[in-house]
Amino acid sequence: MIRIHFTAADFARVRFAPRPAPLQELHATLSTLLARHDGLLLDRWRRRLLRSLPAAAAPLADLVPAGAAPRFLDVYEDGLGEALDAVRAAPRRLVGAELERVYAASPGAPPPWVRGLRRGDAEAWDVLGRAQRAAFETVLGPVWDVVRDLHAAEFARYAVAVAEGGVAPALTSLLPAARLTASTLELPGPAPDEEVSLDGRGLILLPTFHWTGRPLLCRPPDGAPPALTYPAGPGLPPSPSGTPDGLAALLGRTRLDALLLLSDEHSTSGLARRLGVSNATASAHAAALRAAGLITTARTGRSVTHHRTPLGTLLVSHRT
Repeated sequence: MIRIHFTAADFARVRFAPRPAPLQELHATLSTLLARHDGLLLDRWRRRLLRSLPAAAAPLADLVPAGAAPRFLDVYEDGLGEALDAVRAAPRRLVGAELERVYAASPGAPPPWVRGLRRGDAEAWDVLGRAQRAAFETVLGPVWDVVRDLHAAEFARYAVAVAEGGVAPALTSLLPAARLTASTLELPGPAPDEEVSLDGRGLILLPTFHWTGRPLLCRPPDGAPPALTYPAGPGLPPSPSGTPDGLAALLGRTRLDALLLLSDEHSTSGLARRLGVSNATASAHAAALRAAGLITTARTGRSVTHHRTPLGTLLVSHRT
């Protein structure tokens, strides 16, 4: 359980990150990538991305010897260059303490380049920066515009919730299991319980779209407001395989064709003509895609039009 204790001032200082944080989303994605999955969709995506990661990204594995990453990697700048600079500017004592913590549970010793991070060696920090950039460009670069769209949609959802009910109900809407008791927000979390008192610093909210595990709480050592990274929805649908037939097997060939066509707006009858099916069949396929959150449908008078959502765009963008 994670318990976050608010004062009255903290409720007034809750801030929703205006844009996604590249490195935080990357770390969430890599956590999903390295986890074991039973689902066909996630497992094939995992295998494809592991094959595509360049050698330059390999050193990142040295920073999670027992599955836990050092906290100096938690930065929330919304530009990749600024985020990489923020990691490099981490205080030396924090870097040393965190590397000691993550390797305490590992039977092996840190490799030379990791020991170089502790000493502040420029070459070692160059290795880390290249690894993070290479991983981001491979894993998230092709879909970053879609992540931005999804973040904007979640930002708008939270803003509406605040406008309609205030900050407290909006906070409990972040996750189904969230509860607000008096001035304490309770969220699902690790054992033993994790507790933080905001003490007037406020809280930063940051959704992530490649992580479906428990929320993650970052507590900066410099008195800055803590940040809560939470999974927004079910996560992004990854590629079922490296070939087009994998996604067709998951959705069905006709629904995949419909999803590809709906990068542009189509009416039901127009979609039916392009697919070579009846209007009723096209309508049924559209309904299934809409229920999965992959398309939206709008009615204007007697006309009905369909269009792909950012989530649908992300799904087809991972096909190859």
